[in-house]
Amino acid sequence: MDTIRLLIADDHTLFRDGLRALIGLQPDIELVGEAATGDEAVALADRLQPDVILMDIQMPGAHGAPGLNGIEAARRIVYTSPHIGVIMLTMFEDDGSVFAALRAGARGYILKGATHAEMLQAIQAVSSGGAVFSPAIAVRLMEFFAHIQPALPPVFPELTDREREILNLIAQGHNNAEIAQLLTLSPKTIRNYVSNILDKLQVADRAEAIVRAREAGLGQEKT
Repeated sequence: MDTIRLLIADDHTLFRDGLRALIGLQPDIELVGEAATGDEAVALADRLQPDVILMDIQMPGAHGAPGLNGIEAARRIVYTSPHIGVIMLTMFEDDGSVFAALRAGARGYILKGATHAEMLQAIQAVSSGGAVFSPAIAVRLMEFFAHIQPALPPVFPELTDREREILNLIAQGHNNAEIAQLLTLSPKTIRNYVSNILDKLQVADRAEAIVRAREAGLGQEKT
């Protein structure tokens, strides 16, 4: 098994000391660098190209000045080196931080209170291309996605968005002149749109188009 090259980015010296001691006992993990700020993490990641980074989600800039936090540092690292697996470390379980980390490209999000075994498993999983979350956060993610309804395909997908909008107005009972006024378009343009709609729906006339549209749920509200 290849050795996993690890970079630690955390502004707490004691926490880095603990991780360094833990990693030193692992024959398959090599600690290649340590960073105390987000800016240092980005620079070291670019130079050292580690396999995995343990990244504190909240870090100050150099000498306490404003700088990159862990999420922004992760975003920059993943953008330039997408092969690097970033695991966010945090004391917090708030949903905002979890999803911000995911959007930044992090492959893991674990609490600093995780056991040594959980920390090592996370490093190994991410180095192999997987994603890992502490049990409490995994449950929250599952609950969140369980409540997301799959997006329904649009009615009449053969129509453009503008054509579907006009068909909806037709189904509400508007004539071409009214639609032209509502959409600030010329009557000739509306006639062309209506002709395209009839052709695409393969209907004989406007009345048949209205029936099809209302059967599909369009035209429910009169503008």
